[in-house]
Amino acid sequence: MDQVQQFNAQKLEAACRVLGDTERGLTGSEIGYLLQECKLTDVTPGITKWQRLFNALAEAQNKYQVGNHLIMLINRALDPVKYIRDKEKFEWRRSEINVVLAFSGFMVRDDGKVIISNKETTLKGARARAGALRSKLEDRNSHLEIFNYCQAELLEENYFHAVLEAIKGVADRTRKMSGLKSDGAELVNKAFSVKAPILAINSLSTETELSEQKGFGNMLIGIFGAIRNPTAHAPKITWPISEQDALDIFSMISFIHRKLDITIKIGGS
Repeated sequence: MDQVQQFNAQKLEAACRVLGDTERGLTGSEIGYLLQECKLTDVTPGITKWQRLFNALAEAQNKYQVGNHLIMLINRALDPVKYIRDKEKFEWRRSEINVVLAFSGFMVRDDGKVIISNKETTLKGARARAGALRSKLEDRNSHLEIFNYCQAELLEENYFHAVLEAIKGVADRTRKMSGLKSDGAELVNKAFSVKAPILAINSLSTETELSEQKGFGNMLIGIFGAIRNPTAHAPKITWPISEQDALDIFSMISFIHRKLDITIKIGGS
């Protein structure tokens, strides 16, 4: 890549906050290795991760009067081969970095390489480029399990397959929690039975709680029958899903996952 204009302090900080994120960012040792690999001086190795990155990159920008070092570091940090066992982390970092880079006219491709692109001037435009559906789900505080099961599909704005993967994720989580191997209505009826339950969403000690358990099971069966089965068997062209429908479906799935968060196993082997 040719000489890159320096990034101002706000953009440089935003990029460093993504790369040094407490939960999903680079580790301290990874930062040390990358700075060494990019021949950047680790000015303040003992401080907060994002500030450590910022100081090293700012020092390089001041010295060389170019912004190439940030691009170089991102290229190395997002090398896909490093994420073979953790593609979700790659997609999160790539998506968030793309929001930041959009304001400077760059983007990270799915091969982890930074390329020149159209410059965005609004946060809405930057978030839209990184993934409109994913952004809206984050704004709704959707359950993290949704992103675990359909990250790639969300980033591709593929509503049809994103919905399918998210609902398959509900079934997969139910199987893991219950120890059952079945699927669909058979799985739900056995796992969330009222008479001989394996999983319980409450104490099942009152008529109201028993009714809630039964209703939750019916909700799962309804989602499998009305949404998952058509998407699993019908071609996308004959069963279109709008963005609004996708968001509403994801809201239901998010609610289900929150119920599963408090579900306990009381039966089975």
